[in-house]
Amino acid sequence: MKIARHAKILELIENYDIETQDELAQKLREEGFMVTQATVSRDIREMKLTKIATEKGRQKYSAISGTDTEITERLTRVFKEAVVKIDFAQNIIVIKTLEGMGMAVGVALDNMQNTEILGTIAGDDTVFCVVRTHNQAAAIIERLYRIIYNNA
Repeated sequence: MKIARHAKILELIENYDIETQDELAQKLREEGFMVTQATVSRDIREMKLTKIATEKGRQKYSAISGTDTEITERLTRVFKEAVVKIDFAQNIIVIKTLEGMGMAVGVALDNMQNTEILGTIAGDDTVFCVVRTHNQAAAIIERLYRIIYNNA
């Protein structure tokens, strides 16, 4: 449950300008995670989230802090824990995830910065990735499986 909650937190702070722990806790509750402010506080500390300035001069939580290695490790952990199956048809990669984890895996994929991926669409438990060619799809799937099985 903690991994799913952390993935949802990453998704929420990516999609909303969340300024306070209470606001984050409320968003999590709206998404079906029964959390307390203390749990959210612990999650923020464990995930090493920080606040950054917005264009409107306010503050919001962000996962950009830390080294690139720390960020990559966090995204990789979400990806590894949530992906159930990967397949492709021609130039479309289909990634099946645990229920409720599609968006988090989509965020992780987007942050992996695979230049071959033209775009991703994420649902509740499925992510579609479009690439230019069948060969690129096969190569990306191979790389994603290496991430899952720690051979990256």
